[in-house]
This record gives sequence, structure tokens and C-alpha cells, in this order.
Amino acid sequence: MTTRAVARTRVIMQAALALAQEGGYAKLSMEAVAARAGVGKHTVYRRWPSKGLLFLDSLLTLNEPVLDFPDTGDVLADVRQQAYAAVDLLARPPWGPLYQALVGEAQHDPAVAAGLLERFIRPQTDRTVARLKAAQDQGQVSPGLDLDLVMSILSGPLYYRLLITQEPMTHNYVDRVFEALFAGLSPR
Repeated sequence: MTTRAVARTRVIMQAALALAQEGGYAKLSMEAVAARAGVGKHTVYRRWPSKGLLFLDSLLTLNEPVLDFPDTGDVLADVRQQAYAAVDLLARPPWGPLYQALVGEAQHDPAVAAGLLERFIRPQTDRTVARLKAAQDQGQVSPGLDLDLVMSILSGPLYYRLLITQEPMTHNYVDRVFEALFAGLSPR
């Protein structure tokens, strides 16, 4: 892609994010994005076949969030730190409200769901499961534990608050979830 094309793509994605922040995802349209970006709508449609995919690309390039954590030797501290980073990211605009809208769109658009899974959820899941596997190999986590299930249990309460109850996600909430979960994870 040429420098000009990269710059135009960036302007289009910034326009999509700005419009989504101003009026919400539901009111976002490809035509409005094109107008805000100062390009023809065919330029937008050539790059993205739907507003959902444009929104996905735009959001994931906002800050390219990577919720990594170190291996300090204490799996609970490491995974807790990663969960704190996720809570902090989701609690602040524009990422949190826009991510919430993206997850909502993924329920209706299989291409958005697949893109979100491949580009954000699966990489985060893989990093967490790898850290849990290292802890399992070190004897910090029960040897027969299903680590994919653990990941689901770790993320479920966060998504529940983000998408269902919309209660605040806090470090204290993460601590309470981890206290309950890790009591069952410890080797006996």
C-alpha cells in the first residue's frame, strides 16, 4: 500500500471512530464516514465491505491494545495484572464503549465476529492460556485442569459486567473473582 493509501485509510478509520463516539455505532454509516473523511463512499467500500468490518479495523488500530503480562513466577499476580489491564482498558473511553458496541455488532455479523475472534480475543486468550500452562508445568496450577475452561471462567465475569449488567469493572471486582477462582485452581 502506498504512503498516500495508508494515510487515507488512517483518515477513514479516524472518521469512523469519531462518528461512533459522537452518535453511537447504530448511527454510523459508510456514507457519513466517507463525508467526514473527505473521500468518496466507493473508496470506503473498496477497503471495507461493511460498516462492522470498518469499525473493527478502526477500533483495533486505536491503540493496538495488547494485554500482556510478565512471568514473575507467581501465576496469580501475573494473571491478575493482565485482568487489571483489561479492566482499565474497558473502563475508559473511547475504547470501552466502542468495544462494547463492536461485541454487539459481532452478534449480528459473522464476519465481524470472526475478525474480532481472530484479531483480538484469540490472541489474548492464547497469551493467558500459555501463562497458565507455564504455571501448570511449574506446579502452581493443578496438573489436570482444563486451561481453556479456566480462561472462559476468568473472562466470563468481566464480559458479564461489560455487556449484561454494565456494572463498573474494578480492580476490587477482579480481586473477588480471582479469590473465588484461584481457591479451586491451587494444587491440592
